[in-house]
Amino acid sequence: MKKLVVVSAGVSDPSTTRILADRIAEAVEAQVSKRGEGVQVEYVELRELAVSLGTVMSTGLYDEKLRAALDTVSGADGLIAATPVFAASYSGLFKMFFDALDKDALTSMPVIIAATAGTARHSLVLEYAMRPLFSYLRGTVMPTAVFAATEDFGAGDGAGGVSGAEMSNRVVRAARELAEYLV
Repeated sequence: MKKLVVVSAGVSDPSTTRILADRIAEAVEAQVSKRGEGVQVEYVELRELAVSLGTVMSTGLYDEKLRAALDTVSGADGLIAATPVFAASYSGLFKMFFDALDKDALTSMPVIIAATAGTARHSLVLEYAMRPLFSYLRGTVMPTAVFAATEDFGAGDGAGGVSGAEMSNRVVRAARELAEYLV
């Protein structure tokens, strides 16, 4: 069974970032299952690590909670990395987490990058900020990245999740790409 880790940097509970990440993880599970394999999904919520991340950035001291989260990511077969957009880039929590990760932890790991923001004009954050970050970390970033603006969320699917045909198409396409690497 493959291990898929979802890192979500959403700051509210529930967050649209986590909702998007869940949707992508479900699609990956379905795509892996279609190929006759199983996948175990684990979640890392960065808002729960905010104090730990601040401590490691200012002192270099890693607590057990942060170390466990970093080990979870390092031991994954695949990664979904999702962040809200703040000030035209990924969140500070998101950046601190990946700064704290061992520089070789993501080497050759398949990664889906995803982001949420108030408007679609922030969608390029995937290409000018996130893709270069994960390329620097030597992850294998999937060709399809997933972005969701506020208007992409709502009652469209009856569950408060991501709505719209185009969004669903991007989610499935990214999931299919990751499943091909996992299986």
